[in-house]
Amino acid sequence: MAPDASRMSDGMPIRDAVATRSVLAVSGSLLIRTGDTATELIAAHTMLPDGSIALAVDAMTPAGGQLVAARSRPGGLRLEVTSVVPVPVRCRVRARVTVTGTVRALDPATLDDCDAGTIDALLDLPPVALWAVEPVAVRLERHSTSDDVAVDAYRAARPDPLAAIEATYLHQLVRHGLDGLTLPARLASARGRLAPVAIDADGLTLRSETRQGHHDARLPFASRVTAEAELARELALLTPAITAPDRSRPNPG
Repeated sequence: MAPDASRMSDGMPIRDAVATRSVLAVSGSLLIRTGDTATELIAAHTMLPDGSIALAVDAMTPAGGQLVAARSRPGGLRLEVTSVVPVPVRCRVRARVTVTGTVRALDPATLDDCDAGTIDALLDLPPVALWAVEPVAVRLERHSTSDDVAVDAYRAARPDPLAAIEATYLHQLVRHGLDGLTLPARLASARGRLAPVAIDADGLTLRSETRQGHHDARLPFASRVTAEAELARELALLTPAITAPDRSRPNPG
């Protein structure tokens, strides 16, 4: 079994691999590109455990035509995903991921290696033809930098354990405010609008927005978080205003 990259050293290549898997895992849409043709797919993809991306696309649609034309051509398809901060702030784009891959019809034998969550995600896709895009190159753009992510590291990585619930808790922080939060010195002195912009297993990122611009600062958790109950506890330690999120109403978009 391949090692779990999220448990390896904390080097930048590993963090980039985890970040890339996280973006792909939670995105609701992506762009498929062949040559000069691009088509957006909405609610029509999911991640497979080995890092391949499953697409649900009718072969008789324009998007299906792209997949048919690119089928079995090494690196014949590009998938592009944009990750945005899920709460209202300036400069919401935080990452762009490009996966160049080879398209094949999804092999039913692949399901033998899928966990229950992946099977459920596949069943939630539209009831049309299933395709798999096997990555041959992965690129991550963020913070004005662009880096190649090693395919082996990408395949071995897993999404951040909080990726699926990050947006819920960011909205909760926005609704309840950040009263009582002990801020890093550069945020405390900025006198700007303060907003939470990211949560991952190791900490909370806050942004201070002023007329001159913005900057981010990170508040590390006391210990690495891998479950929702642990996240609620760590956030409560940072600010007593936070409780478990109210799931009786949808989050604002």
